[in-house]
Amino acid sequence: MTWASWAGEKTRIANSLSRHQHPLPGIAAPAALDCLATQFIASLRRESYYQVVQRGPIHPRRADPNDPGFDAERAVAYHVQNGDVDEAAWLVFLMTHFARPVDTGWLRLRDVYGRLGQGRWDWATVSGNPAAFNAWLAANWQGIRGKFGNHRKYESLRPNASRPMSAVVDSYVRWIGPAGHARFFADVVRRAGNDPHAIFDVLYRELPMPTFGRLARFDYLSLIGRYRIAPIAAGSAYLDGATGPAMGARLLLDGQARSATPLHVLQARLDILDRDLGVGMAVMEDALCNWQKSPDRFVHFKG
Repeated sequence: MTWASWAGEKTRIANSLSRHQHPLPGIAAPAALDCLATQFIASLRRESYYQVVQRGPIHPRRADPNDPGFDAERAVAYHVQNGDVDEAAWLVFLMTHFARPVDTGWLRLRDVYGRLGQGRWDWATVSGNPAAFNAWLAANWQGIRGKFGNHRKYESLRPNASRPMSAVVDSYVRWIGPAGHARFFADVVRRAGNDPHAIFDVLYRELPMPTFGRLARFDYLSLIGRYRIAPIAAGSAYLDGATGPAMGARLLLDGQARSATPLHVLQARLDILDRDLGVGMAVMEDALCNWQKSPDRFVHFKG
């Protein structure tokens, strides 16, 4: 996979990796170095996509789940551009909860958010009466199309499931509170200070939704930051509880995907590495996770 416009950046990253002050045994082989550099580019391209969708005005139909032109990423940007922080953040929550499978895309999100073509379960409606949303979901879950994304494959719409969506929504509504997202995030900023990494960390550790494990918390908060809904950014790869990113870090830094190096030591070494790379921890986490799945041959993971 080659992206001509990113060739210079790939060369810079490959050179930074090969000249890093500490040995990186996982990329001693040229093929592994090239593969990892390409995964960094793939991750940077994904990050840049969110910048692209926020440029210029967005048509309202992009934010209408019952319109064929609906696009979840652009819908969030539309609401941000129009000052509706609540709806933007609510959509980020839904995007994180459902995740996007490669084959059916945002179909499941559209069916739920768009009430199967009969309106919209927007933030004002759901937060004002979560019980009504849960009752609708219980009555209609079998007619909802699509599926959960790969990282959310154990979730369920079934009311009596062990991981029901109703419990997640109830928890999220309580967490944000009646004053809404803008007030909620402003209060956290006041508590945590002005450091985007510190604010991210407070939110990451306080996020209460059941079934939102390490990856869902990381993804939700990263999206909140990408859309500038709150001034946050990941200052850590949050390796505790991680599988792919931790294995990728171990493979790169130790040459063994199941090494015994403590996680805090791995994170400290990633911090040093990022001083050379300058890609940020969201890109670092994503690239290492994907690279360790196929360390010598680039595979473009889209799901």
